[in-house]
Amino acid sequence: MSEVLNANPTIRNASDLPSRRRQGNGQSSKTPSGLFATTVPSSAYIPDPFLPPSSDSDESSGDDDSVEPIDEQEIYDLISPISDPEHPLTLGSLSVVNLPDIHLTPTFPEKGSASPLTTLTVLITPTITHCSLATVIGLGVRVRLEQALPPRFRVDVRIKEGTHSTAEQVNRQLGDKERVAAALENGTLLGVLRKMLEGCENLET
Repeated sequence: MSEVLNANPTIRNASDLPSRRRQGNGQSSKTPSGLFATTVPSSAYIPDPFLPPSSDSDESSGDDDSVEPIDEQEIYDLISPISDPEHPLTLGSLSVVNLPDIHLTPTFPEKGSASPLTTLTVLITPTITHCSLATVIGLGVRVRLEQALPPRFRVDVRIKEGTHSTAEQVNRQLGDKERVAAALENGTLLGVLRKMLEGCENLET
């Protein structure tokens, strides 16, 4: 396309984005498995912060920094470096993903429930209301989160209400596991996703 319209008022500099990059803690990265196992290299995975300390590190069991819960800021840090498939910019700098649009809620919020299952909802804002790549962007965000987070997180990626002309259709596609699995069998699409996620890999190697 000859001209790219951007509904966002400004392009944000990387230094202006909210961030709390995860520092290495000496734990080995999780080995990928399941639907998204071959989409990006294993170097992009983070360890499960809910795992108890190993038996040979009793000294660190009292260290408050040994286990850091995953919060909205960490989720933002995982997805903001994803590259837009059309722009030479990240989803964070284009305000396609924003910290206030990330929500973590208990999957079973009943009083007294000890279930660690958590629903993660990420609302994305396409740069234009008729963006033809909204589904690809949402898929990239979902793949990144499904690979980087422990399996106790239920990932729900959707278009923010009122920001895209076919949001309902896109949301149905992103929420359908069978359609997602079929899409990931497309070699061309996988190439696009790998390109989008290269920035995430570089930050964690």
